Amino acid sequence: MTANDESGQVYGGVDTHEDSIHVAVISSLGHDLADQEFPTTPAGYRRALAFIASHGDPIAIGIEGTSSYGVGITAEAVAEGLLVVEVIRPERAERRRLGKSDPIDAYQAARAALGNHRIAPAKDAAALEGIRALHNARRSAMKARTGAMRQIHAQLITAPSVIREKYRDMPKEKRLTVLARMQVPANRTPVERAVLLVLKTLAQCCNELAREHVRLGAELDQLVTAANPGLRAAYGVGPDTAAQLLLTAGANPDRLRSESAFAALCGASPIPASSGKVTRHRLSRGGDRGANGALYRIALVRMSSDPRTKEYVARQRDAGFSSRDILRKLKRAIAREVFRLLTTPVTVPGVDDLRPLRQAKNITLTAAANQLGVWPTTISELERGIRRNDELAQTYRDWLAAA
Repeated sequence: MTANDESGQVYGGVDTHEDSIHVAVISSLGHDLADQEFPTTPAGYRRALAFIASHGDPIAIGIEGTSSYGVGITAEAVAEGLLVVEVIRPERAERRRLGKSDPIDAYQAARAALGNHRIAPAKDAAALEGIRALHNARRSAMKARTGAMRQIHAQLITAPSVIREKYRDMPKEKRLTVLARMQVPANRTPVERAVLLVLKTLAQCCNELAREHVRLGAELDQLVTAANPGLRAAYGVGPDTAAQLLLTAGANPDRLRSESAFAALCGASPIPASSGKVTRHRLSRGGDRGANGALYRIALVRMSSDPRTKEYVARQRDAGFSSRDILRKLKRAIAREVFRLLTTPVTVPGVDDLRPLRQAKNITLTAAANQLGVWPTTISELERGIRRNDELAQTYRDWLAAA
């Protein structure tokens, strides 16, 4: 430490990789002190933090990828009471000017923590790790099922005519059921037997992936409901969309500075696209595309089944706005609503008493639905907490109590 650095305070920077992390230490005046590489093991993390502390009192540690390669060192540093900040990767122009290596990146991370530049609060990855795992696995199961169904379709195109004509015009789900249950006849030609065996195997794979998708969805629904019941209960928000929005937020709402910043993060901020006498905006193509897709799906559900949204869409069409403009406005409004749900805890009225109360009085779903003027599916979803309608739930509860 130089003679001018008498405060004893230092800042750390960490460049993260799969098998190693490179740690750099700078003084409170920005002077380079030392850097060293450590393995990505619990012992390596402890040695890295001790290395930083050996040069002075750590004020903050800048880490790239606090929710990916840096999750281990982040958790260890937070457990020791150290301030950790997420360092945003520098722009390409800056990388070209300064060069790139592990020590350079580590020192840049430390300087970002010192200068409060290109940083954000560290993500709390551990709090959402279960949701992330289930969300990714469920999405992978559906992608794999879609791929297998495409293989079946492609195989039927080139299959022998006797097989192609029998199965290609069947509805997709019925075709999967029939193919999965069929017995491959022994009297077929070798080519026909091979094609039928492939079709049967792919159909069984599709059915198993569909069951896995449902099982993972039930587990995911429990986790997202426990993490944020208000968000899960919002109209049009299912387990997958709720999981994606929670993962985008990063589990710690203090990362979200404002609802406009969250809208920009989700790619839902209106982008000016005016020229001459035309004043208009367009949809953003930036931000987290997964979160943008979640807002899009919520908007579609509300446009198709939410009375208030339908009325709004009708008013906007009468005012001359296009479908793209209406969708952009809806996504922006939904982002504002989601931001409030993510940053403000909401207590959702319980509905666990509805189904036992109905069953205790031997009332069928159809009878309850007829009494309330809704579909039986609506009552079923209300009882299971899939659809939130506080007014209908209270009306239903009062009717059951009086029945």
